[in-house]
Amino acid sequence: MTSMDSDSVSAIQVSCKQTRFQIENPSYRELDIEGLNITVSAGPPTGATKAKGKAASRSTGLEILSDATLRLKPGQRYALIGRNGTGKSTILRAIAEKLIPGIPEEARIFILQQTNDANDGADTKTNRRTVLEEVIERATERDELEQEIKTLSKGIDATEADDDINDAYGALRALRKLRYDRLQKRLFVLDKNARLRSGARGMQARKALTALEKTVAEATESWQQDDADIAAEVLQAETQEAADLLAELQIQAEPARLAHVESRAKSILTGLGFTENMAAKAVGDLSGGWRMRTALAAALLSDADILLLDEPTNFLDMLGIVWLQKFLLANSEERSDDTTSGGRPPRPPPTLILVSHDRDFVSAATDHLILLQEKALTYYTGDLPSYEASQAESRQHLHKLKDAQDKQRAHIQETIARNMREGKKNNDDTRIRQAKMRQKKLDDRWGLETNAKGHRFKLNRDMAGFHHTRRAEIEIPPEARVMNIVLPEPPDLRFPGALISLEGVCFRYGIAKRGQPPLPWTLDTVDLNVHMGDRIGIVGLNGAGKSTLIRLLVGDESSNRAQPTKGSVTTHPRLRLAYYAQDAVDAIRALDTNKGDGGVPLTALSLLTRDVEGKLAEGEIRALLGELGLPGRLASDTPLRRLSGGQLVRCALARLLWQRPQCLVLDEVTTHLDYETSTALRRALRTWPGAVVLVSHDRWFMRGAIEGEVNDETGSGSDDDGNGSDIDDGMGGDGGGPNGRKLVYRLRAGKLTLLEGGVQQFEEQLEKRVKKLLVL
Repeated sequence: MTSMDSDSVSAIQVSCKQTRFQIENPSYRELDIEGLNITVSAGPPTGATKAKGKAASRSTGLEILSDATLRLKPGQRYALIGRNGTGKSTILRAIAEKLIPGIPEEARIFILQQTNDANDGADTKTNRRTVLEEVIERATERDELEQEIKTLSKGIDATEADDDINDAYGALRALRKLRYDRLQKRLFVLDKNARLRSGARGMQARKALTALEKTVAEATESWQQDDADIAAEVLQAETQEAADLLAELQIQAEPARLAHVESRAKSILTGLGFTENMAAKAVGDLSGGWRMRTALAAALLSDADILLLDEPTNFLDMLGIVWLQKFLLANSEERSDDTTSGGRPPRPPPTLILVSHDRDFVSAATDHLILLQEKALTYYTGDLPSYEASQAESRQHLHKLKDAQDKQRAHIQETIARNMREGKKNNDDTRIRQAKMRQKKLDDRWGLETNAKGHRFKLNRDMAGFHHTRRAEIEIPPEARVMNIVLPEPPDLRFPGALISLEGVCFRYGIAKRGQPPLPWTLDTVDLNVHMGDRIGIVGLNGAGKSTLIRLLVGDESSNRAQPTKGSVTTHPRLRLAYYAQDAVDAIRALDTNKGDGGVPLTALSLLTRDVEGKLAEGEIRALLGELGLPGRLASDTPLRRLSGGQLVRCALARLLWQRPQCLVLDEVTTHLDYETSTALRRALRTWPGAVVLVSHDRWFMRGAIEGEVNDETGSGSDDDGNGSDIDDGMGGDGGGPNGRKLVYRLRAGKLTLLEGGVQQFEEQLEKRVKKLLVL
């Protein structure tokens, strides 16, 4: 379970509504918190500027939530949806570290963060553990239990020894040391409560903290007490208490139960792609991606009340993604087996909050949405496509109602004017009175004809107690600005031909030693031609050689592996090729360690200005960054290190697109992108006249960008205009896209095979494998 460090309280400031009548919620899997405010500050507040209560959270820094409601129902699966940089990860962290008043300290909350492996390199003990040991230790906190058993056992053994090393006070000292350590942990919790709470509950928390501080002082004094001052009856009683506590802890560490946990851990690691040899490796020998999988395995194994997963699919291949969504669905059912540690009874399934930019994964793994928009949280029961469809349908319905009502209002106003004119002309008081009554209706009783439930509006029922009689106007919620990425028109090639051609390409890493058989081929006789307008998708599991194939395709000199062992790679002499690598975000972050001119931190604008070398004016650079979602001061004033992963992806794309390429080679470009940006890029790639070679584990993105699928894009931020017709940008072609080929290949065992059924065929093959791997 992620612990709260000292900096996190100052970095994330939280306040919410509290009541003096505190009612403890018996379900640790449920939250109902109102008036929630979360602000991220640049650093800890100073004594001179330190504010209290709600003002503290709004005084400085970036406001994430303002007067929001956080409501979680036990055992439900939620997807937290929001644009890059809106604070989704911050909200998860505030929940995990229990910074929000109202989250019980007894609740077991486990979080997988995007950067969970950041501190592993500094933890020598973690690096020495095997993957299996690390997963079990993180999930069950077995080390803490084993350390307590070890401390008590050592003290009791010293007390019961028959030789010269007999220590009659060994068990007593071990027991008092254990009490002291537990009180220190409790002290940390109460200290945090006292700092986070205010008013009557804050006073109560500070009283509890003061009382515990006295208890800790007494425990410290007791632990350091001289042997001569300990009475014989106290020695006997505490020695027996130590023996009883040791027996209780040993029951909790029952080998059979731990063996069951170990078996389940092995099953989860297998589902996430670990072989037996990899599970036996030391954690320190793993790459960052495999460390993230280790952290994910620990999260899935944990016996949590609330499980928080932040981008769990970032380092998974498509097999791992399909396995994970099936696992989460199966794990949401009531547990009938005892999978918990510590001798506790079986626990119900956890409440899940998931952040992911993989639309297919989110739609399959969750059944509720939490939408982070305009510093507020709104809730929807259903998946993302149904939400977008309902929003589009509701907006369209309101438009029709308003249009009809506007026409009716214009007709009534025309009738009123005519009746008043003719009434005054003919001295007809009846017509004048009728016109005034209709005008009063327009002024006082015009608006919605139905209430929130769809029933006909009744004044005495729907507006009871109001001193006025004016109904609410029909208000159409503002439609979110649809992000639109415009890919630059590629220059003319002047003469036809393949952009890139691979013929009989073979590649292997290294050379076999003398007397040993040759090393296996990473790529074996690969033939691939890329023409203008082609859409080529490459799928396969991790380690299949996709990135190797891409590096050969683009001639990536930085890898020193750009030449095939056999075969040939030829390119069009006038080809402009842009390559987005898997590590593009990390590469930009590394650039930020090198300051710009004069030691000023690099920004997106200064980085791109340096790249273009005067070939574009500043206004053109700003326009390009703005189209990709980095407008104004975000591009010019925000250092690269402060941009989110998705914003750094946009910056990397800008570095490619200004060159006006004829071929885009994209290797996992959607890893950090939010839904709006992924949708905009998907739409732009589908209609762009250049060639696209795409490697991705995102099934939804692959189906749209490569296969041209559009029927699953509805609502705000999608390709659909709400009437079922796709937006046409005038480029023509099949379904608004280019006239090139649309091909999906699978790379397996070095062989590149065309999938006639496309992404769907590959997914069906993976689901068959998942059925064999999924063992709960």
